[in-house]
This record gives sequence, C-alpha cells and structure tokens, in this order.
Amino acid sequence: MKSKPIILVAGEPYSVFYEIFFKSLKNKNVKKIKSPILLVGSKKLLKDHMHALNYKFNINEVDKDFSKLQKIKNNKINIINVNFSYKKTFDKISSKSNNYISECCNIAIDLVTKTKSKVLINGPISKKFFLKKKYFGMTEYFAAKTGRNNKEVMLIYNKDLSVCPITTHLPLKKIFSIITKNKIVDNVKTINNFYIKYLKKKPKIALTGINPHCESSEKLSEEDKIISPAVKQLKKNKIQVTGPYPSDTIFLKKNYKNFNVIVGMYHDQVLAPIKTIYAFDAINITLGLPFLRITPDHGPNQNMLGKNKSSAKSLINALQFANKIK
Repeated sequence: MKSKPIILVAGEPYSVFYEIFFKSLKNKNVKKIKSPILLVGSKKLLKDHMHALNYKFNINEVDKDFSKLQKIKNNKINIINVNFSYKKTFDKISSKSNNYISECCNIAIDLVTKTKSKVLINGPISKKFFLKKKYFGMTEYFAAKTGRNNKEVMLIYNKDLSVCPITTHLPLKKIFSIITKNKIVDNVKTINNFYIKYLKKKPKIALTGINPHCESSEKLSEEDKIISPAVKQLKKNKIQVTGPYPSDTIFLKKNYKNFNVIVGMYHDQVLAPIKTIYAFDAINITLGLPFLRITPDHGPNQNMLGKNKSSAKSLINALQFANKIK
C-alpha cells in the first residue's frame, strides 16, 4: 500500500449513503483521487444496493487486520465487511441497525489510529435512533469515542465561507447554560489552528451575537458579559476575529464575503443561512479529535431511499477534501 487509504464508514444502512457513494465513484474529480478508498460496512448490502440501483463495480474484500491492508486496490470498491442481518434492501430506519453502526465506527476509528490517517469520513446516521439522547449528535459521539469530550468543534466547511455553532444539537432553552467566554475562546482557537495547519492561511473570523440585533432589555446582555470579552481575549492572541455582529445582517453577501468563518451561538443561527447560500456544497468537519471526522452535510434522507435522485455533491466534496489533507 503506497499511500494511506481514505477510510469511509457506510453509516445508516437504510439511508441514501450507497446511492451517493456510487455516484461519487462515477464523478470525474473523485476518479482522479490516487489514494484508495476503504469502505467499512456490509458487503451484502453494498451488492444489493448496487443491483437495485443499477450500478456495477468490482468489489475487493479486505481483512480488517492492519497488516493486510496492502491488498487494497484503486480500481475496485475496497470493503471491510461488517455483517448486517436484514430482510429488505430498502426499509425504515430503526434501532435494529445500532450494533452494526457501532461496530463499523469502532473498526474505522481503530484503522485511522493504526494507519495514522488524518481523516475519517462517515455516511449519514440517524441521531434519533442511533444516539438515543445519549449524545447531542455524532460530533459528540466521536469525541466520546476518542476521549476528547468537550474538545469537539463542529465546522460546516465551504472553501469560501464556513460556519461554526458554539452549541450543536441542543434545544434552544439549554444553550444559555453552555455558552461561556472560555468555550467561545477555545472553539475559535481550534478553528484558527485548523485553518493554519491544514489550509495554510490565517482565517478572518466573525462572531455573531445571541440576542436580536445584539441588544437586550437587561442591563448587561450576553454580548456584553460573554461574547465581547471573548473577542477581546482572542485578539490578544493575534487571532483575526471581530464581533459580535447581529445575525440578521452578517449573512448579507456584502458582509459575509469579508470573512472565512462565521461563528454563531446556536445551530440554526448559522446552519440555516449557510445551507441557503450553498445548499449541499459544504461538508461537516469535527475538529478537536485526534483526526478530522468528516461527513456529508445532510442526514439519512430516508424519503429518497431507493429513488436514485439524491445529490452526491457533499460526499464528493468530503472525498476531495480528505484526499487533499490526508
């Protein structure tokens, strides 16, 4: 094996993953990737999806033993088989697949560690059924699996503009207890380090406020008590950060074009605008782990299962990005 493989977890078996995976392999830019792609998932389900969706690829089964990874081939789908028992190729998502997904993730994390790879990509996974409220999202799941609890940072990355929510998959009523000056400082430092290490540039970062128009009827708002002091401290660390800005105007084109990253205080504050601007032309990257965990910026999309109409754009972006920094 001349180069490290790009390790890819199949994710939820009843998602559109295999469809977008097949479409990605047909993409001209993905075909140019020289590093072999190593899939962790069910070989039988892969073949059944291939047949049902009318795709044809040669398959190369690889042993999960690290010493045998030299058998990976560029011109085939390389797969480490994880057994999954099912009756229907396309079915409803349920907790029945949880053990399968967990085993796939464990194998992939072990492989990333042994190969010293910088990247792990996972296909869409249902938070509702797989996580069962134990974790807020897959971002926190991978942090826990790698011993990096509370160090994780969610970055929705696009080459022109990325966004980061300080709080991730939390109900709005819970975010105020999570947002602190230290958390903002730590997250922004992690983002800054990522841009410098992997993208070779110092990013220009904007912070949003949390209240409408960055104003509050209280004597001291969260902007005054938390966000502005965080900005002040970050500037002392020579980080190019400004704010807080009202979130209803920062995403106007004349404003956001001045920044590489906009950091918001909660999930929809920044994810709704970024998806309005770029749709699925972005990827979800978890920073703060021993490796970069990347996933397409969408869920299992079960309503489209078996229809062969889903966009592979985000997975294509993920594979291309992984290849650049691997």
